Amino acid sequence: MGFLDIKNATKSYGNVEVLHNVDIAVDEGEFLVLVGPSGCGKSTLLNMIAGLEDITSGEIAINDRVMNGVHPSNRNIAMVFQSYALYPNMTVAKNITFGLEMHKVPKPERDEALQSVSKLLQIEQLLDRKPGQLSGGQRQRVAMGRALVRNPDVFLFDEPLSNLDAKLRVDMRTEIKKLHEKLKTTIVYVTHDQIEAMTLSTRIAVMYNGYVQQLGTPKEIYDTPENLFVATFMGSPAMNILPASVVMKDGVPHAEITTSEGQNALLPFNQENMSDWAGKDILLGIRPEAITDPDGVDRKSKTVVPISNRVGVTEPAGADTFVTMELAGKDCISRMRADADVTTGEIFDFVINMDKAVAFDPQSEMRIK
Repeated sequence: MGFLDIKNATKSYGNVEVLHNVDIAVDEGEFLVLVGPSGCGKSTLLNMIAGLEDITSGEIAINDRVMNGVHPSNRNIAMVFQSYALYPNMTVAKNITFGLEMHKVPKPERDEALQSVSKLLQIEQLLDRKPGQLSGGQRQRVAMGRALVRNPDVFLFDEPLSNLDAKLRVDMRTEIKKLHEKLKTTIVYVTHDQIEAMTLSTRIAVMYNGYVQQLGTPKEIYDTPENLFVATFMGSPAMNILPASVVMKDGVPHAEITTSEGQNALLPFNQENMSDWAGKDILLGIRPEAITDPDGVDRKSKTVVPISNRVGVTEPAGADTFVTMELAGKDCISRMRADADVTTGEIFDFVINMDKAVAFDPQSEMRIK
């Protein structure tokens, strides 16, 4: 049982069920990120935790207290919105302490909480300004301060960085991470940005079509995706998905694929259970960083296979070079070192790290375990 327990929660609008039997237990101090494309149900679930949306069936409990039917003001939660939702006519100080004032917290306590939070967020010099005089990043800090000052059981963040420019998003992401590590608060954070999900979370719930597709640590989600949706949604660039067939060679199961030159290539699995798929078609999942140049391969890898293939497009990206080529009749992306000596149109000696490969059933689209 978690500090925040979501048990078999569903949400329907009329006859249309938009959230289906969600089960998530969040431990105290955990940072859970709900991630998925627009319309997947993540904000609806967050609003159900907050009490802004009713639960159709199931149960949500916070700190052993069932929240079904409890008004948002009585849930001891604090929410940070995408739009910041600051009062434009109030100063920063007043915005931060207004909720405490409404709950009739004595002024000395309000002032003490304001000083503590403003120092933590480094906004002490902004307390007399109004929101219209602040940058986007400063407004976001004020919105976070308003949430922090209440010392709630659970913080809820609804895409708080989506209105910021790219550099500021990275900076604020770091600040939120530092804040969580310092305060050890329980956070549920909604985003459609899988980089935010991977960098901020202790666990991720990947959502699609109202279902939780996979719940796990960032490493589990990235290395062992449960299905094709998770595999292709999480990761930038996305995992390569290649049609292949399983053949046996010297008693070892191999994935057979075709190169850009029409040659067959055999890639050995290190999973014994793949023998059960001999003679069958599969979908082979390989992350771009697992297809690289010989000098860039992970030295700890046990199953590294050389493969010659024609280079399609090269894209220098600072720390990396991305190479697009054709494998198994599909465009396939390789991630290489920045100084890899690779030229468009040439035949290049790639290596594939099969330790990092995963296989999927083409029919069910589930990972083969």
